[in-house]
Amino acid sequence: MSTHLQGSLFDQTDDIRLGPPHGLRRTRLGDGAWIDLLPGWLSGAGALFTRLAGEVPWRAERRQMYEQTVDVPRLLAHYGADDVLPHPVLDEARDALSAHYAEELGEPFTTAGLCYYRDGRDSVAWHGDRTGRGAREDTMVAILSVGTPRDLLLRPRRGGSTVRRPLGHGDLLVMGGSCQRTWEHAVPKTTRAAGPRISIQFRPHGVR
Repeated sequence: MSTHLQGSLFDQTDDIRLGPPHGLRRTRLGDGAWIDLLPGWLSGAGALFTRLAGEVPWRAERRQMYEQTVDVPRLLAHYGADDVLPHPVLDEARDALSAHYAEELGEPFTTAGLCYYRDGRDSVAWHGDRTGRGAREDTMVAILSVGTPRDLLLRPRRGGSTVRRPLGHGDLLVMGGSCQRTWEHAVPKTTRAAGPRISIQFRPHGVR
């Protein structure tokens, strides 16, 4: 599988490692929802992207939409609580997030879902992670991004202004509070030249 990744000028190392999570900055979105952002949490993000792109058992899915079955516009992989993650730094990231948010979340992050956006035609539509406990409880979803930045959009479900955050090159974004119930998020298609990106989403048990 060809990746054609344009690396970041600020992350040219092959040493894949995490920085401390202490620089997270919170933005309160309203209705009890918030996001934390930490650009460049992971160094060596280009090297990790290459490893994941080549070694993860990616799968293509098809889903029913209205009267037809369509291709899901991205590749997917999922790792449960007892599965071995595809790189040790992802175990470190999950443990670091569980420790950092232990008091606020009250439980660890357990699962990891991976999405591979191959180019600007790949996307994910507006949604909230409301399959499971996220539909009725405050929770958190942490997203670690490697590869070319793509815009993550957030909008309130009741209507209002859209928040835009470009994510890639080892950036971390955490959605918390009521975010999955009261807000939606998406990665839209783009006609601009867009290289590949992989997002790793860490979630607590029972949140999808």
